[in-house]
Formats: sequence, structure tokens, C-alpha cells
Amino acid sequence: MKNIIKKTGIAIMAASLAVSGFLVSPNIAQAAEAPTVNANAAIAIEESTGKILYSKDADKLMGIASMTKMMDEYLLLEAINDGKLKWDDKVTISEYAYKVSQDTSLSNVPLRLGEEYTVQELYEAMAIYSANGAAIAISEKIAGSEKEFVAMMNKKAEELKLGEHQFVNATGLNNEDLKGGQQVGGPKDENKMTARGMAKLAKHLIDDYPEVLKTASTTKKEFRKGTSDQIDMTNWNWLLPGLIYGRKGVDGLKTGTTDYAGMCLTATAVQDGMRVITVVLHANGGGEGEHTSARFDETNKMLDYSFNNFKVKEVQKAGAKVKDPSTIAVDKGKEDTVGLVTKDEVKLVVPKNGNEPKLTTKVTLKDKTLEAPVKKNTEVGEMAVSLKDGDNLGYLDGSQTEDIKVVTASDVEKANWFALSAQAVGSFFTGVGSYVADGVQGWFN
Repeated sequence: MKNIIKKTGIAIMAASLAVSGFLVSPNIAQAAEAPTVNANAAIAIEESTGKILYSKDADKLMGIASMTKMMDEYLLLEAINDGKLKWDDKVTISEYAYKVSQDTSLSNVPLRLGEEYTVQELYEAMAIYSANGAAIAISEKIAGSEKEFVAMMNKKAEELKLGEHQFVNATGLNNEDLKGGQQVGGPKDENKMTARGMAKLAKHLIDDYPEVLKTASTTKKEFRKGTSDQIDMTNWNWLLPGLIYGRKGVDGLKTGTTDYAGMCLTATAVQDGMRVITVVLHANGGGEGEHTSARFDETNKMLDYSFNNFKVKEVQKAGAKVKDPSTIAVDKGKEDTVGLVTKDEVKLVVPKNGNEPKLTTKVTLKDKTLEAPVKKNTEVGEMAVSLKDGDNLGYLDGSQTEDIKVVTASDVEKANWFALSAQAVGSFFTGVGSYVADGVQGWFN
């Protein structure tokens, strides 16, 4: 991250119905007018559902600066979780990482050429202080080179379905600031993503590796305490409680600043049991080299709007009876049908001061008939759920409704041979009757 602050010394059987989110009724949701966010792109989502609460040019590809390091964190935590790395593993500092780490105009902790540091030391420096040399060292430890690490970043972005993106380095710096160490892209290339993509990455990071919040919420820490290299690290996310613009409930995630990307912030906060993720790309409010509170001010607008106007509510319990259809036919069973219920509970983002939400549901079954024996909780289809008269913001994945699984309410045993024989005879005569009736009707046509 090219730290503009530091330069001045201050520093989210039915293909046709496949869906996965909820809608908020506009006539209720618009009771509170959405804020005007002074940024080139922005988004706010409710984390557990992925419901979009606010959006401005959220699909515009833009510079993300040091918010890039959220992808570094994801790949590192994945490697730790998979047993490929340990926190106390040693990392030897290359000439490339060393050179970048010595630039005090960038966010950095000073690293010594050829010296060993633990993975945890470098991770904390990267996550808390946005240390660029540390990010390069981690990338080399994981992939062997930054070039191979960048390939991993782009592959993971595809795997997580983050949308349009461009990764050319592990830091988020402009390539021309890499002291000649550039390995991917042109000399002035930078990493890019959309606000929606950043929100998706943040949601994956929190969902898959919630331990990231422990580090992301650390306000201050000493790097290499007790050594001649000790440096006091203060988190650049000044929305964290105890810092300049501290806000209760904020516990992450990452800032970013370059001349190209402007001032950026991916933030997350919890209030009244609801977690919100916000992204601001290129917050306005100041020229190059001038510190402003823009990214924090604009983030606060979205957090205020989200927490003041919305809540998460359970609108459908797990095991609730499905009404239409309420049963599915069973062939060769002791019973001809079996009841249907929902597999999981359904939680929905609803207006805080609204009336009891009214739902629209539609069930799509994979097949019209099951064959006995049938086990309880056998998945037979899906139910699309939404609020009536929903908005057009939808969900982070682009859907407009939430799909929940529909399952069988009970077991159905297979009928014995006598019953099956009787069923077969009945079916035969029914067929014969239909054939005769059709034949007689043909005489008069």
C-alpha cells in the first residue's frame, strides 16, 4: 500500500428458479432514505445472508491498493489450516522483500536481509500495519516466488467467484514502487477488483477463517519487541475502538491507499447481533498526500444506515410444513404420499420498524414421485423464499431470493409383496378401463 497518510506524517428440479437471497420491501425499506456516499464505488451487506443494503457502482473495476492483503491473509490462513505452514515456521528475507521493506514512504516494518522471521511475525505486520515487505516475504514462503503467489491469488479469486479482478502483486502497490522486483504485469499496473468482489472476499474471509478478526481488530502491537528493530505498529483502520475515529463494534478489516486507488476501506462491525460489511473505493475528500477522514466518514454513513434501519429475523423455522405442495407421491410404499417440510431455518434481513414480514414462496420438486423405501429428511427439492414486493438490490451473488431445501417429513416403508401385487392388479384394471373408455369414445368420433 502506498501510504499517502504516512507521506504527510499523520497519517459482500429448477434451474429457472435457482436463487439464494432475500429481498426487502421497498415501500418499507425506503422509509429511511439511503445515504449519499462520497466515493467512486461502495457497498454494504449483511454478512450472514449476503443481503445488499446499499450499493453504488459496486461492479465497477477499480484499484484496491492494500486491501489486496485480504487475499494474502486468505491464502496464508488456508495454508495454516491445511497444515502446509505453521505459525512458528521461519521465513528468510530475500533481497526483494528487504529492498521494499526499507522504503519508509510506504507502509513497512524494517526487515534484515537474510534474517529469519516467523510466519506469525510477518502476518501480524502485514495485517495490522500493512507492511509491504512482510507481504512479499509471506508470498515467497507460500509459493516460492511472488509470481507464483500472484497466480494463486488469481486462481483463488476465480474459485471464490469474486468477479472481475486483476492481481499483479502481493502488496497492492503500483508495480513501479516494487524497487525493480516486479514479476507480473506492466511497470504501472496495480491490483483491481470491484466493491462487490471485495465484499465477497471479506465475507469468505470471515466465514472461512473467523480468527482473522482477532488480528484485524488489534489496534496496536510492537514488532520485534525488545530488539533493535522494535517498531510500534498502529492499525491503519482508525475506525477500530480506541483509535482516532473509533466506533464501537468495528473489528476489521483492511485499509488501502495509492495515488491510483485513492483512499479505500473494507470494514466490518457488529451491532445488536448483526454483522455488516462495507467497502469504500476511492473515497473523496482530499488531494494526493493530504490526510482526510473521507474513507472513515463514508463508511460510517453506511454503517449508520444499515444498523439504524435493518435487522435479521427468523421468518421460517426448520421443520416447518410446506403448504404447496404439502406432499409428494410415493410408489411401492405402505403410504401413497409423504409430507414435506423445510430442512433449515430461514433468516431474512427486514426493516427494523416494519410490520410482520409477508413471504412469497415457491416450491420446485426434483421429481414428481419417490420410490419406497423413503427415509425421513430425504431431499426432494427447494423452496424459493422472498419478501413480497422486494427491492432490486438483491444479494451479493446476484440472486433475488433464498433457496432452502425441502425434505420428507417421515419414513415410508416399502409395501409387502401382497400389497404390491394388489397395487399392480389395480393399476392394470385402471389401465384397461382407460383403454376401453378411449375405444368407445372413438366409435362416436
